[in-house]
Amino acid sequence: MNIMNMNRRTLLMFAVLTPLLILFIYVGMISGPLAPVSVTTVKVESRSISPALFGIGTIEARYSYKIGPTAPGRLKLINVDVGDHVQAGQLLGNMDPIDLDDRIIAQGLSVKRSKNAILVAKAQVDEAQARSSFAQSQANRYQKLLQIKSVSAEVYEGKRQESQVAISGLATARANLASSEQELSRIRADREGLISQKDNLRLVAPTKGIVSGRFAEAGTTIMAGQSVVEMIDPESLWVNVRFDQQRSSGLSAGLPAQIKLRSQSQQSFNGQVLRVEVLADAVTEEVLAKVVFQALPATLPPIGELTEITVSLPALPALPVVPNASLQQLNGQTGVWVVDGDEIQFTPVKIGVSSLEGDVQVLEGLGVGEEVVVYSQKSLKNGSRIKIVDRLIKEPRS
Repeated sequence: MNIMNMNRRTLLMFAVLTPLLILFIYVGMISGPLAPVSVTTVKVESRSISPALFGIGTIEARYSYKIGPTAPGRLKLINVDVGDHVQAGQLLGNMDPIDLDDRIIAQGLSVKRSKNAILVAKAQVDEAQARSSFAQSQANRYQKLLQIKSVSAEVYEGKRQESQVAISGLATARANLASSEQELSRIRADREGLISQKDNLRLVAPTKGIVSGRFAEAGTTIMAGQSVVEMIDPESLWVNVRFDQQRSSGLSAGLPAQIKLRSQSQQSFNGQVLRVEVLADAVTEEVLAKVVFQALPATLPPIGELTEITVSLPALPALPVVPNASLQQLNGQTGVWVVDGDEIQFTPVKIGVSSLEGDVQVLEGLGVGEEVVVYSQKSLKNGSRIKIVDRLIKEPRS
């Protein structure tokens, strides 16, 4: 009787536990650790992508001018301030000439005196010329008289000596005239030098532009070569851009670019790569390039403002393409999880160029039409059971 009761209880317990065990296994297979991993997938397509480079740059002025005196002195006045628009030839400021005006007046008087000295020297040359001609004619006449024995040899020698003295006097007068003319040239050169020096005290805009810096005030002593005003040509604004060397393949002059200013982030401006610099930055491992605006913004950006640059590269031939998010690393290899029924298999691939939209070319390892995992709810491994869903639902935190 006891044995029959025990058998009945055992059967009853099995009858109760068996459905519970089956339910437990079912729940474990559906939502437990043995449940399939939810994934999103995409079909491998063959299409052409247009790669692009992204870089960070700063606004710079291609042409800037630092204006200051060529000689030390005191700044007398300054007529402009930062942000002023100036025209070519406009007076920006002036240095104190000190005694330059007096020295120029003195040199002008010296010029007049030299001119008078030249007039005197010319008169002396004319007088010496007349004396020389008269002495020469007298010497010739007495030479003829000596031949007919009308005068003595001593008288003829006296006349010949007078002629030679007159010729020497003429040469001296001509030398004095040349010296006076040279002195006049020297004084004129000194005067012109003083005038040029005074003109250099005028700080003049070399071209049309905007004043970007003012480094001194009136009354300040300025050294030779020191900048008083700095100005830029607003038409020469460009962007100094840095690109990652690993992604800079294909970068060249003439490529179109999009410029996004930090101060005007809602708008993009068309641009073009002007040149790629010969020297790269070995420390930051970046390539440097210059990008110019096709049309300057209505509101000019400040010098030094950060910008975002996107350079469009030529479109590539059609190849299998996968999302960048589908690439995974396993045992040091780059590959993707390929869907095989309700399981997955890791397949190594060789990738090519990627686009800023997140598409990556696959050079080897995948064929068109294969299905690969893009996102997964959990980490995957070979043979993992999967469940393909349209989108992943974020699991609540415990």
